Parts: sequence; structure tokens; C-alpha cells
Amino acid sequence: MESHERNASEKESDGEKPSGTLGQSNSSEDPIMAAQTSNVNVKLATLTRKKWIMTSSIFFAISVIFLILSIIGNTSKKRFIRSTYFLKLDLANIIPASTPGDIVLVNSLARSLGLHDFYQVGIWNFCEGYSNEGVTNCSKPKARYWFNPIEILLQELLSGATIALPADINKILNLLKLASNVMFCFFLAGVCMNFVSIFVAPITLYSRWWSLLFSIWTFLAALLTTVATLIVTAMSIIFVKVAASQPGLNIGAKIGKQFFAFMWMASAFSILGLLIHLCLMCCCASRRDIITGRKKSKSINHDVVAEEKKRQALPNFKNFAESIPKFRKKNTIEVS
Repeated sequence: MESHERNASEKESDGEKPSGTLGQSNSSEDPIMAAQTSNVNVKLATLTRKKWIMTSSIFFAISVIFLILSIIGNTSKKRFIRSTYFLKLDLANIIPASTPGDIVLVNSLARSLGLHDFYQVGIWNFCEGYSNEGVTNCSKPKARYWFNPIEILLQELLSGATIALPADINKILNLLKLASNVMFCFFLAGVCMNFVSIFVAPITLYSRWWSLLFSIWTFLAALLTTVATLIVTAMSIIFVKVAASQPGLNIGAKIGKQFFAFMWMASAFSILGLLIHLCLMCCCASRRDIITGRKKSKSINHDVVAEEKKRQALPNFKNFAESIPKFRKKNTIEVS
């Protein structure tokens, strides 16, 4: 008994601690690392990632708004909507190949032939009107609509009047029909996918694997939107060039600037949303990264380290009290 007490006393005098406190001593060797593990605020650590996700959702919402404005364009006689078209044909000064003998000249050659002064085309339908009256009539909106100018002109021409048509007009019309159908489907798919992306984007906060899957989704949405935009652009340019290549008809054609602005803005914001989620696959810690310790947020680590150093710099009353002999705990038992 005396030898055991003597050994304990010798260990204390040599600065050694009993074996029962060895594990506690080892675990407190790096208090800063312990503080990082226990005190990390997951919400604060993933704040940067959350901000970028919210930004991408805003971009997807803007893309949807511009897509809707493009899609509903030219479907109504209301001024703002009817001014959103991707192509406008001006036939006011058309030169016919032949005219009926009893033709009566009106305000324009087109009106004299039974035609309207202009025709403007949207995704769902076309509208027609006169220069001094504006839009007077719009066709009924139809899914997968395609504009067939030859059919419309032949239906409205007065009996006995004819116009010279390009030799390869049938080939052009077949390509136009195919492109219009693809464009219509891609636009609707693009607006639906971008709309879903607004509400699904927050799931990428939890894991990079979700970012990978969501990036594939947003890539398809951006691809469909951009391809549809390119198709409309190509169709409009082809129309303008074909009209300009027929000086004998004297037909004018122009693209709708407002429609193209909406359409390209929608594509741009959809692509920006995609780029954000491509970056989130390798940047900004996710909740899973923080919880598993695979990656730590620099800002939260800095805050934890600074807080721990500040805490260590404060006076420790317990250590101060133990340094005074009066309050020091005795590990030996006096034997009389």
C-alpha cells in the first residue's frame, strides 16, 4: 500500500499524469482541430453554394419569362403581343405577273389584288393587316403551326391575278415545315424544363452528385432552347434572302427585333444557369462535403480557428486555481 502511494507521489512530482487521464490528454493535443469538427455550422459553411444556387434559379425564371413572351407573341391583337413576331412580309408594293381586266386600284397594289399589305408570323399563327389600319385579323393558334405563304397568297388573290413564284419554292416549303415543327417542340420542351429547374435547383445544395445529374438536365434545357432559337433565326434569314432574291415581285421582309431579343435573352440566361451548376460540381462545399469532412468551407474554418484562439487567450480560472498550492488537488493519502 505504501509502495503504491509512493509511486503515485513520484509520478506526480515528475510531472507525469496517471494512466487514466492519458486518453484525455491525447484528445486535447489539438483543440483547434477539435473545435473545427464539433463547431462547424453547416448552414454557414454552405452559404456560398446556396447563394449561387439561388442565382441560378433566378436565371432560369428570367429565361422562362422571356420564352413565354416569345411563345405567346402574335397570338392576339393586343399591341404588345401583336408586335412580337419573328417574320413580317410586306406586300404593299407587290408586282403581279398578270392582273384581271376589271381590277380597281385601291390604296396599294396588294389590296387591289385582294391581298393584305403585310403578314407577320409567330410560333402559333400568323396575322395580317393593312398599312393604314394595322393588324385586322389573326389566324387561330395551332400547335406545330408552320407558315405557308404561297397557300395564303393563292387563297386571297383575286380571280385572274397571278404572281411569279420561285422555281424551287416547294423544296423551300418542305424545309420550312420541318424546321417549324422541330422549333415548336423544342420551344415548349425548353420552357417546361427551365420552369422545372427553378424549383429543382436547391437539391444541388446537398451533394455534388445531385449537381452532376442536374447539370445534365440543365444542359438539355439550354440545348433545346438554343437550338430552337437558332432554327427561328435561320428560318427568318432564309425568308428575308428569298424575298430579296425576287426583285420582280417587289416583296419586303424583315425579322421581328423584339421577338429575337426575347428569344436570345431566354437562351442566354438558360446557358448562364447551366454554367453555374457546372461550376458547382467542383466548387463551393455541399452539405455532404461538410458533414463527411471531405471539404471544409474556408470562411467557416477561419471563423472557428479565430474563435478557438480567442478562447485560449482568455485566462483559465481552473488552471489558475490549480496553480495555487491551497487549491491543488492531492493525489496521495497521508499515512500516519
